[in-house]
Amino acid sequence: MIEHYLDTHFSSARTLQEQIREKLIKTILSGCIPSDEALPSSRKLAQTLNVSRNTILCIYESLIDDGYLISKKRQGYFVSPDFNGDNFTPQQQISKSSTKLVPSNKKNDVAPGGITADAAQWKSRFKQAPSVHSNIIKPKNWADYEYPFIYGQVQQNQFPIQHWRNSLRTMMGNAVVGDWIHDNVDRDDPALIEQLRTRILPRRGIYVKSDEILMTMGTQNSLFLIAKLLIDKTTKVAVENPGFRDAHNIFKSFDGELALHNVDENGLIVDDTLSDSDYVFVTPGHQVPTGAVLSADRRRKLMNKAIENDFIILEDDYDSDINLNEESMPALKSADPNGRVVYMGSLSKLVAPGLRMGYIVAAPALIEELRGLRRLIYRHPPTNNQRTTAHFIAQGFYDTHLRKTRELNREKRDVMMNAIHQTMPENLVSFSIEPQSSFWLKLGEHQDSELLRYEAEKQSILVEPGNIHYLGINEPNNYFRLGFSAINKEKITPGIHALSRLIDDL
Repeated sequence: MIEHYLDTHFSSARTLQEQIREKLIKTILSGCIPSDEALPSSRKLAQTLNVSRNTILCIYESLIDDGYLISKKRQGYFVSPDFNGDNFTPQQQISKSSTKLVPSNKKNDVAPGGITADAAQWKSRFKQAPSVHSNIIKPKNWADYEYPFIYGQVQQNQFPIQHWRNSLRTMMGNAVVGDWIHDNVDRDDPALIEQLRTRILPRRGIYVKSDEILMTMGTQNSLFLIAKLLIDKTTKVAVENPGFRDAHNIFKSFDGELALHNVDENGLIVDDTLSDSDYVFVTPGHQVPTGAVLSADRRRKLMNKAIENDFIILEDDYDSDINLNEESMPALKSADPNGRVVYMGSLSKLVAPGLRMGYIVAAPALIEELRGLRRLIYRHPPTNNQRTTAHFIAQGFYDTHLRKTRELNREKRDVMMNAIHQTMPENLVSFSIEPQSSFWLKLGEHQDSELLRYEAEKQSILVEPGNIHYLGINEPNNYFRLGFSAINKEKITPGIHALSRLIDDL
């Protein structure tokens, strides 16, 4: 009998029908079911798994439709001849085909560590080692922590699931499916480009044509494409310090010469040291990681220097839509008549970080080359995701979610600000009077933010050490960042109080 193969632990996050069907298919494909053995009757399997008989009947009928099972009158359900144990044993087939590849007269020696002597020596073949770059580390199970003060994640229960499902259903309709099911080669979904051009970008003061926009798989992908096309060992790139670690790593991976430039409460310090740059990477809306906003005066100076010294500004406007200020400054790109600003934005910060939906706005000549480069890598982001996002924006769901997110995040910010002022006001660094998504704090001169992270995790508190954002050598290690987008509002005050006690004991 095969009932023991079908015994499974059900997850409340998925339907019973989906999980049982998945388990049945896995058992069928394993080749474990004899060709002459009937599957348990729908009634018996329903009793065994403690589900309704209709659920099992639906699953059996769907597996017949898909060719996995056949029904024999008055005998029951059997595995299709194409998949039964006599004709289909994937493990045995793989084993037999693999054996043929190994010469029978050659000894398969095993080197220390369990690696065969003839194994490929991959390390000697690498031209670079991206895995050794310093990166921000976030536990995969961050949602299990009681006080997740991390940046760049959202509360799962805040995701607009019904509205997103509505857009998915529309995208799957017969009238629309022909628009996204085919390979678009190097083109983006025109519906999404139109929504960006007319609904999203004008909020940042940007008015462009469709040939000035390229969709990407998020801001980091935008940076990678730009760096691949524009940066090599002859290129000098000015970056903020502290700054966006992933941008630093991407530029370095193409051998760019990086020049570190300090920031203060008004953002990037704009002076003559930028003059010999080829590119200046800046996060003017909310500086990463301090949250400082580039002042109007410095914006004018930076744009003027770009013209005077013939350099290009790479503007990362990663979280523009979730700006909590009623009157936010427009993007640098909005004051760019000469095509000297390459603008990068993201649609996934607000909706869902896992969506990976970003875009580049730049001069048509640059977009054309970036499009050609993107085609060599992955052609275009999945068009079904693009069309779903376009519908989500067009139907007003994006704006509805934006209003709710802003309202909630303002409440969270105010609660966290009050808690910090109550417990550790001396730690708050005034880079931003009104933080948008995180707070930048400083420990005592002899306290270590990595030690704080270690001790905090033991009490189910997640914080982000600030040293990862400093890009030079002998940089301070007593800064840290606290995000508030991922934590429940009710958890903020007790979490800050617990963190304050930890800091006192460091």
